[in-house]
Amino acid sequence: MLIAAGIYNLVFGVFAIVFPTAMFQLIEMEPPKYPELWQCIGMILGVYGVGYIIAAFAPARHWPIVLVGFLGKLFGPIGMAWAVARGTLPLVFGLANVTNDLIWLIPFALVLRHAYRAHRSQ
Repeated sequence: MLIAAGIYNLVFGVFAIVFPTAMFQLIEMEPPKYPELWQCIGMILGVYGVGYIIAAFAPARHWPIVLVGFLGKLFGPIGMAWAVARGTLPLVFGLANVTNDLIWLIPFALVLRHAYRAHRSQ
């Protein structure tokens, strides 16, 4: 699962870097005035992807990487909901939260539970 999350993040990150306005065009939203900000988000996602792939080989040992990812996947949708409630982003933009965040919450939580149990039993 962490390898899949890593690959997903790498692919999404590269896509955001190479085609920074594509997602906005797809949902018929005005592209950002500074696409470099979206490219920076893509870079961050790609870096997370590398971390997830590393963590996949020893998840109990690399639990801090998974925790940081889990927190991002938790707070991303909260921030999106806040922006939608304020009217600063359209609801359709939240589709990215489904694939970037929501589908990974439970698997990441399970990895963290595994790591907790592993450390507790030592």
